[in-house]
Amino acid sequence: MSTPASTEVAVIKTTQGELVLEFWSDVAPKTVENFKKLAKEGFYDGTAFHRIVKGFMVQGGDPLTKDAKNEARWGTGDPGYKIKAEFNAKAHQLGVISMARSASPDSAGCQFFICLGDASFLDRQYTAFGKVIKGEDVLKALGVVDTRVAGGGEKSRPVQRQGVESVRIVDRATIA
Repeated sequence: MSTPASTEVAVIKTTQGELVLEFWSDVAPKTVENFKKLAKEGFYDGTAFHRIVKGFMVQGGDPLTKDAKNEARWGTGDPGYKIKAEFNAKAHQLGVISMARSASPDSAGCQFFICLGDASFLDRQYTAFGKVIKGEDVLKALGVVDTRVAGGGEKSRPVQRQGVESVRIVDRATIA
């Protein structure tokens, strides 16, 4: 039997097109609710995918990416609080969305990443909370954009801004 929450999906409108994600409320209920709350508040609107590692993942959700003047601090923004990790048995593979965090397991807040391939080394160490169900072509397009060296020396900063125009929470039945 499905719960009412499972009928909701996220539509992430990017500069490359739309991604539709289903949620795994059964294994990460608090994480899903946090993501949906932030999306409904418009928190993610106008942010960007600030970190793209080819073959690994695309990372977004940092409110600091709304302003290019903050680029030196991109990757450090949060919503003003942290959420407790909900590690689970879901595998990190192509299309899986998971919470980004620092070294501390309970340090996630708003930043997320979407896997571009198998990343099983992250299993049970990061909170996987959903999966792309539509727009895999968009995800793949994001995953191959040109990148340059970012602050930490990693070649992961997109040369051209990869914007997140909006994140909307809608009923799955409305998705064609």
